[in-house]
Amino acid sequence: MNSFIESIVNQLVYNPDEPILFNSGFFLYFLLVFVFVFWVFRNHSKIRTTLFSIFSLYFFYKACGYYVLLVIIAAVVDFIISNIIYKTHQKHIKKLWLIGSIVINLSLLFYFKYTDFFIAISNDLGFTKISPLNLLLPIGISFYTFENISYTIDVYRGSFKPVKRFGDYLFFLSFFPKLIMGPIVRAADFIPQIHKPFHLTEQQVAKGAYLIASGLIKKVIISDYINANLVQYVFDDPMRYSGVEILLAVYGYALVIYCDFSGYSDMAIGIAKWFGYDININFLSPYQSKSITEFWRRWHISLSSWLRDYLYIPLGGNREGKLRQHLNLFITMLLGGLWHGANFTFVLWGALHGIALAADKVWNKYFKNNFAFLPNWFKQGLGILITFHFVCFCWVFFRADTLNNALVMLNQIISNQSIILWEHALEGYLPVVWMMLFGFIIHAIPDNLADRVIQKINRISVWVYVLVFCLLLIVLIQFKSATPILPIYLQF
Repeated sequence: MNSFIESIVNQLVYNPDEPILFNSGFFLYFLLVFVFVFWVFRNHSKIRTTLFSIFSLYFFYKACGYYVLLVIIAAVVDFIISNIIYKTHQKHIKKLWLIGSIVINLSLLFYFKYTDFFIAISNDLGFTKISPLNLLLPIGISFYTFENISYTIDVYRGSFKPVKRFGDYLFFLSFFPKLIMGPIVRAADFIPQIHKPFHLTEQQVAKGAYLIASGLIKKVIISDYINANLVQYVFDDPMRYSGVEILLAVYGYALVIYCDFSGYSDMAIGIAKWFGYDININFLSPYQSKSITEFWRRWHISLSSWLRDYLYIPLGGNREGKLRQHLNLFITMLLGGLWHGANFTFVLWGALHGIALAADKVWNKYFKNNFAFLPNWFKQGLGILITFHFVCFCWVFFRADTLNNALVMLNQIISNQSIILWEHALEGYLPVVWMMLFGFIIHAIPDNLADRVIQKINRISVWVYVLVFCLLLIVLIQFKSATPILPIYLQF
């Protein structure tokens, strides 16, 4: 009996080796219990939001232990400051409070994410001899920090009235579907939904089911399989592999990072829909983009729009001439790269995208019309091909552990190619190649196809959903790796 109780307790407490994720077994039980409790109190707004916050904080505790306190502290600080800003009439005082809020939020993020990075730089330059702190990065801190900052800025700008109940703000910030890996949700989009009467439509249930199922397929079947059977070990030791194998791994990683993160975003949006809340879409088939500018309108939309509204536009946007616009794009993407991680490879990745965005503006202004005689299908196809390969080129720096490894991979791709190597690679990695083909076919499905199908389908019994999910779980079990593969964006 004691061993049984001990086993239950071990399941309920945080285990750093097994953080709770949407594709973990414990999450299924967690979700079933929560759905039952939520359904009982679905028509009692305050009780519903309080219970949701408690479950969300427990979910976060299961993901990162006592770092859950950071979310609570962040919520308290920005709830208080935002209300002070709203009630203050002197503009310079409001600005001081805004700066204080931004400094507090960024200081927490900087301490955990960048302290060791700048200690290493200082040591390498010979200024200091400080031992690294080896800080563990709190899960989700980059996402909820940006949510806090955007909330306070919107209140300062007068575009949003702060909530009066702390429980409402804590509910917004800790909402568990998006807490760990986003999407980055704007308070203006989410908070008005909190106290609306609960109403769950058949279309929300159907769309939620589709998003959860497609997210699981992307993450567990496509991303994890390609990552475990090709990408992971090629990027870890590129010197051991030919240019052909490395090129396949780069294409594979393009699918891995897309299916991994968009799959998790789809699951977050789908789960939210099942509780009657709408979260904006985060990916729109980004590899169908015909330019790098279009790519950033389709990739990680919640981050790219945040960078645009709270960094690029405040820097001056396109209001101060073309040269300044290009510089603003470069700075925005450079800091966007640094947001992803404390490594020069991320900084370089952001810089490359910043240069490409500026170059795209120049192309559209001075050169695009020179090719008006070409047929549209050819220009669009060429645009997709060039954009995809530039993005893949940048992924090499994003994924590589070091700048040297990235350069080794690029050198191998350029210099180590032959028909024989291609034959051996396709033969040796045939199952992975088929999975990559499957992934690109999934990516080619029109974004609005699911909505069109759902609108035409009559009411489906809940037992049909149960049957479909049981079949899906059976398939997932066949593909699930013995060692769980953590989501890529968990590190950001």
